[in-house]
Amino acid sequence: MELESRVDGLMDGLGADLERLAAIPSIAFPGFPPEPVEQAHDLVVELLRGAGVPHVERIDLPDTAPVVYGEIPPPQPGAPTVLLYGHYDVQPPGDAALWLSPPFEPTPVEGGLRARGIADDKSNVLAHVGMLRVYGGRPPVGVKIVIEGQEEYGSAFDTYPPTDPERFACDAMVIADLGNLRPGTPTLTTGLRGAAEVTVEVRTLDEPRHSGEFGGAAPDALLALLKVLATLHDVHGDVAVEGLRRDPWDGTTYTEEEFRSLAGVREGLPLIGSGSLGERLWSGPAITVIGLDAPGVEHAASAVVPYARAKLNLRFHPHQDPDEALAKLVDHLRALRPFGIPLTVTPGDTGPGYEASTGGPAYRAALAALKEAWGEEASYVATGGSIPLVNGLAKAAPGAEVLLFGAQDSMCNLHAPNERVLFSELRNTVVALSAFVREYAEDFGARPGDRS
Repeated sequence: MELESRVDGLMDGLGADLERLAAIPSIAFPGFPPEPVEQAHDLVVELLRGAGVPHVERIDLPDTAPVVYGEIPPPQPGAPTVLLYGHYDVQPPGDAALWLSPPFEPTPVEGGLRARGIADDKSNVLAHVGMLRVYGGRPPVGVKIVIEGQEEYGSAFDTYPPTDPERFACDAMVIADLGNLRPGTPTLTTGLRGAAEVTVEVRTLDEPRHSGEFGGAAPDALLALLKVLATLHDVHGDVAVEGLRRDPWDGTTYTEEEFRSLAGVREGLPLIGSGSLGERLWSGPAITVIGLDAPGVEHAASAVVPYARAKLNLRFHPHQDPDEALAKLVDHLRALRPFGIPLTVTPGDTGPGYEASTGGPAYRAALAALKEAWGEEASYVATGGSIPLVNGLAKAAPGAEVLLFGAQDSMCNLHAPNERVLFSELRNTVVALSAFVREYAEDFGARPGDRS
């Protein structure tokens, strides 16, 4: 109760600082001004120094927004070191007309605040700051802080940590770039699906030809492409590409009603695929057509289409090798000859998934801390999204336990209009982080044989 009282006393200040940070349009995408990104960086540095971090520096990499790096040495020999991660950049707001208030004017909503990036990931940056304030900058563990500025777009920092392992060496890391399955449900994320992209093209004619005179014999590129895309799923909507791993999911997942609401599924329409939602979303593959080059309907001519192209996004099991997963999809496509027509299949970028090991002292401490903060046992979930830096950090500190939790929740509209964060989730995340470092320091010292 003493810890919770301290956090409650800090909430007004944390809320005000969150508003300051969320008001900065720190979009690190091409075409957006760099000055707000620098401004957000400087504010994060100010907040960390004000919270008692004695060593704060800037990491500059080519074509990458600056990374904030901070250190607090362990309070005594043998104390563990915890790395805290977050990011201060945000997604572009998208269509401003879909927002109920300007995206970079933090606006009160019931129980919280609305703004672009306020949940993803500025609330989690403030959660780290809050934990440091609870302990007056002297937590019971050593701390390393990594707050990057180009997570949403991607950067050279994704693969940087293994090149500088001493800087990122730690016993455990808290990746605070996600949160709870639903508000009020403490959640540890244990898996991240991998991702890959493939482009498939069909070219059949030199130029469009009159569909009345040539249709029926002239090879139609769009028909061929559609036939190809139809092979990617079976009649139930499950991925039909051989060799993509799918395992049962035995953790917590959404109810169908929750998922329908979150996805905005129109009334009366079925969900695709079979099996549990956890399998379909987290421990099995998904293939999505994310782009299609074809004539538009409004100005369509009566002609056989000579060229069509599709871009595919593949999400795959956390344990499947990314090169293997990409090769399975590429091989499936290259083996096809729709109507005898060859395809051009071009592999794109790929990134590995991640599955955390559980059962060590950091996980024990996290489970106790989450229960202390929310008053109930934590649930285990995975996510279909990816956080590329997780693998880089795990390679830099291969013995460290990786914990993924934070102040977001699945209903916060991250990457969508009207993103919001709830003060209850921010408050409880600060409590959980503060309890975690306390519990971890005690457990780490009491059970040296469990250290990784």
